[in-house]
Amino acid sequence: MSKVISHSLFTDFDINLFKAGKHFRLYEKLGAHLIELNGVQGVYFAVWAPTAHSVSVVGDFNFWTQGEHELYVRWDSSGIWEGFIPNIEKGTTYKYKILSNNDGLVTEKADPFAFYCEKPPHTASVVWDLNHNWDDSKWMKTRKEHNDLDKPYSVYEVHLGSWKRGEGNRFLTYLEFAEELVSYVKEMGFTHVEFMPIMEYPYDPSWGYQLVGYFAPTSRFGNPQDFMVLVDKLHQAGIGVILDWVPSHFPDDAHGLGYFDGSNLYEHPDRRKGYHPDWKSLVFNYGRNEVRSYLISNAVFWLQHYHVDALRVDAVASMLYLDYSRNDGEWEPNIFGGRENLDTISFLKEFNEVVYSNFEGVQTIAEESTSFPMVSRPTSVGGLGFGMKWMMGWMHDTLKYFQKDTVYRKYHQNDLTFSMTYAFTENFMLPLSHDEVVYGKKSIADRMPGDEWQKFANLRLLYSYMFTHPGTNLLFMGGEFGQMAEWNFQESLDWHLLQYPVHNGVKELIKDLNKLYKSEPALYQKQFSPEGFEWINYSDHQNAVISYIRKGNNTKDDLIVVCNFTQIVRKNYRIGVPRKGKLTEIFNSDLEKYQGSNLQNMTELKIESFPYGGRDYSIELLLPPLSVTVFKIS
Repeated sequence: MSKVISHSLFTDFDINLFKAGKHFRLYEKLGAHLIELNGVQGVYFAVWAPTAHSVSVVGDFNFWTQGEHELYVRWDSSGIWEGFIPNIEKGTTYKYKILSNNDGLVTEKADPFAFYCEKPPHTASVVWDLNHNWDDSKWMKTRKEHNDLDKPYSVYEVHLGSWKRGEGNRFLTYLEFAEELVSYVKEMGFTHVEFMPIMEYPYDPSWGYQLVGYFAPTSRFGNPQDFMVLVDKLHQAGIGVILDWVPSHFPDDAHGLGYFDGSNLYEHPDRRKGYHPDWKSLVFNYGRNEVRSYLISNAVFWLQHYHVDALRVDAVASMLYLDYSRNDGEWEPNIFGGRENLDTISFLKEFNEVVYSNFEGVQTIAEESTSFPMVSRPTSVGGLGFGMKWMMGWMHDTLKYFQKDTVYRKYHQNDLTFSMTYAFTENFMLPLSHDEVVYGKKSIADRMPGDEWQKFANLRLLYSYMFTHPGTNLLFMGGEFGQMAEWNFQESLDWHLLQYPVHNGVKELIKDLNKLYKSEPALYQKQFSPEGFEWINYSDHQNAVISYIRKGNNTKDDLIVVCNFTQIVRKNYRIGVPRKGKLTEIFNSDLEKYQGSNLQNMTELKIESFPYGGRDYSIELLLPPLSVTVFKIS
């Protein structure tokens, strides 16, 4: 006799929405929910397993015995099994034991909707709640003012397992991060933190990109409420929170989503669409309505219950193309004969529409590495609907340029200037992410050419150029102080380097760049518009110098940026300027405080009525070696 009481949280309307792929708060129905039924406390369980012959809840409360607590299948062909088990408490561990109609296969699965999971390598789900008294109401009410596309967006990308470690190389906790990380990010002046995936994952070397517990923050660092405290503290400090979100693939671990009920439930049944050759993982079936509901519900869940401000969607290119990392014969064209995955395109559009229509002041950001059109354009005009897209072309071209010895740079200036030919085709974020400091690529600092002085001058030049280029920006942890070793996910960053002046100088530079970015409207008000940028001179290849104007809503806010990509000091370097007045140097990457040579344009410089470079006015400047100087017109 089953010890499960027949009970349902579903209405007929819920079921219809689920079947239609339009139920975007499935986590309120499926999963494990602490409720009271007829005066008795317990847990309502519900799981989608349409190919199952029977589903049992097994756990520490019944000694993991199959058949002791069998769920009831709904009569409506939804494939949902459900029931109430009395006297189960918060903290109980459990899984679903599923006997399949498919050859009698038995699977034992973690709950796809679990709010909490056992600490890896253990794999059970844990009954939990989402109760938390939030103290970030001020941030949430004004979030749009911080998070809009015409606001500063300077992102610090963090891998929690290796940002900093405790004694004995132990992980810090969410609560420790809520003190140490929050104070550090506030000191540095970043506007947002982006967390590499914090959803539960079984395998540390995946860095979190192989998810199993899509609705659970990893238990490596604490419980769900502890993570809520971290988000809460960041918001109280005026810092936005971005989560990496991975709807592109998932691992085939035995307790995960793969072959969940003895069938290809979440993954596409055709291996040409359902298996990812690069990561040896499974790919969601974006054409199945119930799977779409699952994924979009997951996005809504983090925005709703964890107050997240943006989702950065991982590996979008791998989702968009049927032939991604596949050879001829390993993929099938779509119905129009093309290589685009039409189900994915439809899914991504709907995901963005749901997010933007339900949450004010949030953003979605695509890591998309191809030239797929209109990624960050509204769905109403045919775009995918993302708010921003990573500018991978800028990253590749810029790093390629900076790795060259300065004597050769005059032959490769197009690597720098090419980005401006397409800079406004999307709302671009400039990323120097974790992917650029692993697998033998060297750290960003160690990639710079020359002796120590030149390496760090080049690094300061790179960051200053990045912050003054149109678009938003992202910097991976460690880059802000010139970490020399490649990133190692098993160890802390090399914080001891800050005892050395050159490293501390880079840190001070990043702090000042964040101040500059946030205080100068010309750097953010039109960061995605061609109206916010104008070349002064992009063709001085011989001197390896470029100069440009950044513009805000008012001409009084215009900035002139001059970049010198060699170690040669340029005295009396003349540029054309747009109008009369004076120039005042407001930023210089060569200052002594950054460990530069401290060459400056010391006083206000009067603009001359001397035609130059196609303009009626011009001025002579001092260009320090390997530097960016920023001037304001008054």
